[in-house]
Formats: sequence, structure tokens, C-alpha cells
Amino acid sequence: MFKKFRLLGLAAALVLAITLAACGDDSNEESSSSDGSDESTEDSGDDASSDGTKLGGKDITLPYVAWAGSTTRTPILANVLEDVGYNVDVKQVEAGPMWTSTADNKNTFNATGWLPATHGDYLDQYSDKVKVYEEDSLVEQAPLALTVPSYMEDVNSVKDLKGNDELGEKVDWEIIGIDPGAGIMQNTEKALENYSLDNWELTSSSESAMLSELQTKIENEEPIVVPLWKPHWIFADLDLKMLEDPDDVYGGAGDKIQLVFNKGFEDAHPAAYKIATRFAADWGEEIENEYMAPIFVDDKDAEKVADQFMDENGDLVEKWEEGIAAE
Repeated sequence: MFKKFRLLGLAAALVLAITLAACGDDSNEESSSSDGSDESTEDSGDDASSDGTKLGGKDITLPYVAWAGSTTRTPILANVLEDVGYNVDVKQVEAGPMWTSTADNKNTFNATGWLPATHGDYLDQYSDKVKVYEEDSLVEQAPLALTVPSYMEDVNSVKDLKGNDELGEKVDWEIIGIDPGAGIMQNTEKALENYSLDNWELTSSSESAMLSELQTKIENEEPIVVPLWKPHWIFADLDLKMLEDPDDVYGGAGDKIQLVFNKGFEDAHPAAYKIATRFAADWGEEIENEYMAPIFVDDKDAEKVADQFMDENGDLVEKWEEGIAAE
């Protein structure tokens, strides 16, 4: 009887050993399979990384000032970023809040930096928080100046305003400006002081209100003095001249219009940074003027014009998006 149980015990042990061995093999296979799977996943991740620059965080804020150029280029840039998977919050603000929001939020950049003159004070204020992309400019030369209708033949320089009682009385000694936070408004205040234009006063309004007043005055061939800049569609629509600025209060030959990023933006949104800087390399006054006109001359919606740009410039958009891991 004991022998019989011993034999049964040996048999059971043998079965158990075989079972354990089988389990061990299965376990090894699973382990091998698991290791292989992990390896495959890692390789897949590496491949994905090599396929393109990652988006990073998807939420981006793109503030702009409602000037003609920034109203044109900003929606187009937003469209390209959204095309690869970003959520872009395009916000119309004044110049001061635009710089403040860019400085305070790592998810923010703007395509409206007029430097070194017009927005120089803002750059000085936020230099530790923002990064100006200097390798390429959106517009290489963007002059600013006091501007008058070309039929004002005796007024060719800012100096011609000094002591000009006849002109001053006709225009109530008033220079019709735009929004008070604009850099060109600050420069005009400096010009009044620099050129000792004691009787003259700069009034604030908006770009659209200033342009409306300019058009009305020209229709009636009346004098008017306004601060203006290029590129701007109004120069193709009206016969204007920019006044000479011997002391370069407005920045001489002109500012550059540049991308301004929060210093943390590139790390947070690497693909967006790459797209924006590629955009800057190809953008310029010629493209800006082409797509500015439909908005401000033909009164088309800026977002529809941005869609039009995407339809008409597929090769350029593809170039900007090349190597991006779109989602």
C-alpha cells in the first residue's frame, strides 16, 4: 500500500514538474514577448520622433494689434498652425497688452514686433521674458513717419510743421493719431518734443477712424497730418508722402517687423516655433500687400482671405509644415 502511494506520489510530482516546466516556458515566452513588445514600442517611439518635430502643447495664443499688416499675416499664420493640429486663440489687443501677454505666458507669441524703434520701450521692459527672432524678419523694412497728402507741396519734413501758423490753423494744430498704446504714437509724442512743435497736439483715435478722416480730407483736397507706416494698403489707394525725419525719431529707414516669442515657447511648442520661423523666412512686403488689399480695399473677411491664401499657396504651406509630426 505504501509502495502504491509512493508510486502515485512520484507520478504526481512528475506531473507537477512537467506542469511547472510548461508554465516556466510560457512565462519565459511571455517575458520574451513582453520584452520584444517594449522594444518594439521604444523603436516605434524613436521612429515617430525621427518622423518629425513634435507639436508639444497644442494650445497657443497669438495676440495681434488691428493694424493692416498684422491683421493680414496673423490669421494666415494661425491657419498654418491649426492645419498641423494646434488650437490657436487669435486675440486682437492693443500694443501694450500684446507685449504683456507674450511676456507672461509661455504659450504665447506674436507676429507684430516693430523693432528696434517703435516697440523698443516694450522690448526694454520685457527683455528678460521674451525672445525676438532675429534670423529672419517678417518685413525687412517698415518705415514710419508723419504723413500728408502729396498736394501739400510746402510740407516735406517734420521741421516744416514748426511755426507753420497757416497750416496749423487750417488743421486746428492737430495730428490725427491711432490707438494710444501704439508705438508710433509714442514716437510722435517724442517728435513733438524733439522738433519743438509746441503748438501741435496729437489726438488718439483708431487706425480705421484716422484713415476715414484722411480719405475725407483728401476727397476735399484739405490739409491733414497723420502718423503712418509701410507696408500699408492706403499708399496704393491714396497719393501720400511721408515727411522727412532728419533726427530719425521714427527709426530712420524703418523698423523690422519680427516674431516675438515668450522665452519658454520653443520648448513648449517646438513644431509651432519651427513653422513660425519658416513663415518669417518666406513672408515679406510683397505677399503682405497682395493679401492686405482684399481685406481693406475689397472689404473681405480676414479669415476668409487667410483661407484663400492656404488654397493658393499649397507649395509654400507644405514647405512650412515639412517634417512636422502633424496630429
